[in-house]
Amino acid sequence: MIELAQDGGIWTVTLNRPEKANSLTEDMLRELCEIMERAGDARAVILTGRGKIFSAGADLDAARAGLAVSDLWERLSGAIVALNGLTITALNGTLAGGSTGMALACDIRIAVPDARFFYPVMKLGFLPQPSDPARMSALIGPARTKLILMGGQKVTADEALAFGLIDRIVEQDALMETANALCADTVAAPQNIAHGIKAMCR
Repeated sequence: MIELAQDGGIWTVTLNRPEKANSLTEDMLRELCEIMERAGDARAVILTGRGKIFSAGADLDAARAGLAVSDLWERLSGAIVALNGLTITALNGTLAGGSTGMALACDIRIAVPDARFFYPVMKLGFLPQPSDPARMSALIGPARTKLILMGGQKVTADEALAFGLIDRIVEQDALMETANALCADTVAAPQNIAHGIKAMCR
């Protein structure tokens, strides 16, 4: 249910459980962690999903069984942040719940026009993953972060772009082409220069 393709230094990781809104089981989450921990030599990593939803977060049955508070979420976002290559989330649709953390950990987020963004953990009786509020606040500010996490608001793609939560809105049929094009200069550059620029931006 997790697909990995490697081409010319670009690793494309695809969530492939569209019949369940790409919600993550423990096995899927663990596999994502392992892929990102192996991706140190990747020049760029693109995260995307099959179907019309990027991910609804944790599978509900798995969440009730403890996945909602698993340290695997932090392991995943930490592994993404640690990568020296360019990381891009190509959001093929709505992003919800704990899966927000992997997108926040990426360098760039692009999304289709009908994507929505919400993170209803408070309503479900959970705290967000520990690093997510700080990363979200760094992008969109504390008030807008509280609007999503405490106000329970669903944010449209246009609002997310205006907030700075995403960096570009792209039509569905151009999503992966755009993501790959954004990687092109980084892949072509000397690796030490690309890595150096990313380190300077941290």
